[in-house]
Amino acid sequence: MDSLGFSRAQLPLTVLLSCMFTFSSGSELKFVTCGSVVKLLNVKHNVRLHSHDVRYGSGSGQQSVTGVTVVEDSNSYWTVRGTSEVSCHRGTPVQCGQNIRLTHVNTGRNLHSHYFTSPLSSNQEVSAFGENGEGDHLDEWTVLCAGSVWQRDESVRFRHTATEALLSVTGEQYGRPIHGQREVHGMMVSSSHSYWKTMEGVFMKPSEIGSRDFISAMHTEF
Repeated sequence: MDSLGFSRAQLPLTVLLSCMFTFSSGSELKFVTCGSVVKLLNVKHNVRLHSHDVRYGSGSGQQSVTGVTVVEDSNSYWTVRGTSEVSCHRGTPVQCGQNIRLTHVNTGRNLHSHYFTSPLSSNQEVSAFGENGEGDHLDEWTVLCAGSVWQRDESVRFRHTATEALLSVTGEQYGRPIHGQREVHGMMVSSSHSYWKTMEGVFMKPSEIGSRDFISAMHTEF
């Protein structure tokens, strides 16, 4: 288990995000750390990784994961966490080659993949799975980056640890009820469609580990 934990404490979204942006404004970290709450931009298609309580109508029937062009949508926040086997303490830099989980803040489900076929492109389906931040081994992704740690301004890839598919967007768009959102899927071949960069969010400093009671509330479902 990692050290973050997901409780059911209710915190208004506007209050939480206000705190987040205030906190991150003084946080000039150049690398991504465990416990950070971030938005991830697909560099090729300029869409942010997104989820919501809308399930696929085919395949696994699990919670859908998409890409959106809207910058301000709170459903695009993800928490960087360790795996169920290896701890990832708040403020610790994420190493290149490290396995992580990305947990959707608003629903508490983890970025997930498996051998179901994606609905639009027939690539590998990517979904959100689990409850309160706990799912299974198919929630794990390996961070592929150039140096020793994941840099904030770096374009990186996420390889699904179990199937080796790369988190990708190739531009297919959904109709109703999520009109205009892009399909996110897994692909076995690396290309420009598979690169992601951190954008908005809060990045935990190593020196801030355990220093503020407020931090624990940032990783709740709300």
